[in-house]
Amino acid sequence: MKHDPSHGGAPAFERPGHDHSACADRLLARAERLCEARGAKLTDIRRRVLEALAADHAPAGAYDVIDRLAREGDKPPAPITVYRALDFLLAQGLAHRIESRNAFVACSHDHAAADGAPVVFLICENCGAVGEAATMDFAKALEALAQTSGFRPRAPVIEISGECAHCRAARAA
Repeated sequence: MKHDPSHGGAPAFERPGHDHSACADRLLARAERLCEARGAKLTDIRRRVLEALAADHAPAGAYDVIDRLAREGDKPPAPITVYRALDFLLAQGLAHRIESRNAFVACSHDHAAADGAPVVFLICENCGAVGEAATMDFAKALEALAQTSGFRPRAPVIEISGECAHCRAARAA
């Protein structure tokens, strides 16, 4: 479950009545605009891999993506083809790798608006939902911490495991 920019920069987890198809459509339209503006080619396989990632708010491994594409009735692509498409999506900022899960999620956050703030993933240990956020306040605090320690971060991505509000509510009910 990813960031919803309409919620003021806070990560938003899927709410009851969430129209996921509209969410995925916005993500794909954004990807097409970004690729066109950058002169990058969003080929058919790259688009299909992004669609497979956008089909769910939970992270998917490369073989999960292959399975999702095979369910569409098409011949499953070779793993190297999917990995190349994922590399492209990562390089374009259209997907993220969740290191702790060895999986990928489609990026629904406009990181340009966060001006280089590190991505923070909030990962529910129960349902696997992933919330994505980036804020300048957190970026400044992280930069101060690193500077105080004499450390220079290379790829500031933070993964926080816990329990989402939906799982807490379900457990309480």
